[in-house]
Amino acid sequence: MNKLTVAFGDYPQASGLDVDGYEVEPVEVRPIIGAYRRMIRDLEFDVCELAPVSYLMAVQAGVPLTAVPVFLNRRFHHGDVRCAADSGVRVPRDLEGRRVGVRAYTVSTGVWVRGILAEEYGVNVGAITWVVDDEDHVEGRAPANVERVADGRSLGELLQAGEIDAAFSGNAGTGRAGAPRAGWTATAEPGSVSGGPYPLFPDAGVLGVDHYVRTGIYPLHSVVALRAELVEQDPELPTRLYAALAGAKRRQVAADPGWTEQKRFAEQARQIGGDPVPYGIARNEPTLAALVRYSREQGLLDAGFPADPKALFAAGDYPDA
Repeated sequence: MNKLTVAFGDYPQASGLDVDGYEVEPVEVRPIIGAYRRMIRDLEFDVCELAPVSYLMAVQAGVPLTAVPVFLNRRFHHGDVRCAADSGVRVPRDLEGRRVGVRAYTVSTGVWVRGILAEEYGVNVGAITWVVDDEDHVEGRAPANVERVADGRSLGELLQAGEIDAAFSGNAGTGRAGAPRAGWTATAEPGSVSGGPYPLFPDAGVLGVDHYVRTGIYPLHSVVALRAELVEQDPELPTRLYAALAGAKRRQVAADPGWTEQKRFAEQARQIGGDPVPYGIARNEPTLAALVRYSREQGLLDAGFPADPKALFAAGDYPDA
């Protein structure tokens, strides 16, 4: 039996994977972000969760990867931007001409937020200086308005000091210290005390759901990628892998229909009134189209990059799941 090394984040819906014809060997990488660069640059795993923007950029760059339409992680983004206490930022367009921190320019959170700011609020994201403290997984596409932190301080420290006007929260910015390799640690978000950084959108939850209802866009944060060589050797592998992941999710939902093991997904299920992690191409077309559109508009993908969501994945049988 062939062996598949598989690197995923800690998702109950992806555990106990049983791929027909293969022996699955899980590889633990925590945080899973630490595996992205290893997969893209060294093809270290057979199957690996990847950030979706990094996957698209890697494919464009000729990295021999393909994917199946399984999206293990989703989230809304209006709550991801926090403003420095004395920045004076009150509405999205106030960010123009300012300095905004993000871990790396091409992180998927950054692409989603910039797309929303531009499309929904008319923000010229090219007029913002993006301050980064880590490298991109696929380099060479960041625009001229990107500035790297040179003194080793974290984005959280810069935001607290008012040396940047706003920053992304969580793993995309101020909720971490250290690059996504050895030494990555979670940190307390700045602004937990009165007078600290404040959210750009105080009513982020309402705005996120409203955006989803109007557009059908439900931002995805992972895609399951595999080495293209394996598909050349076994064209049925994508279908088998997808079926295995869909089956694992069905088992998890049957055991925990309220998503109690993952509180954020439970909340998102309530917000959208359904499955918080839908798989398949058809039910995710608006989201996939937006991801390609935003990535093109931000200079990360060429104008000729395929817009058809089906072209983003290996040939296979992918019923909605």
